[in-house]
Amino acid sequence: MFLHVTSAKYLEDYKVEVSFNNGRKGIADLSDALNGKMFEPLKNKTEFSKLVIDKELDTIVWSNGADLAPEYIFFKAFRNEPELQNKFKEWGYLS
Repeated sequence: MFLHVTSAKYLEDYKVEVSFNNGRKGIADLSDALNGKMFEPLKNKTEFSKLVIDKELDTIVWSNGADLAPEYIFFKAFRNEPELQNKFKEWGYLS
């Protein structure tokens, strides 16, 4: 099953409430993702808050063309869940 973001709601700072097609819902702090030229404008919280779901990409996107992989967002939302640690290692998010 491919992981898709089905809904996202800006909360505060760089936190987003996200739901996935596997039924999981959580809060992802995406502050660590705001590196590089494409993400620099999103350090402005007003710009960051304008996130939307792209139905073709099935993930969060912004008007400047920036997007994040659904797996990365899932990792950020559930990084402390013991039962998901092996999956995150497979994906390369943990060593």
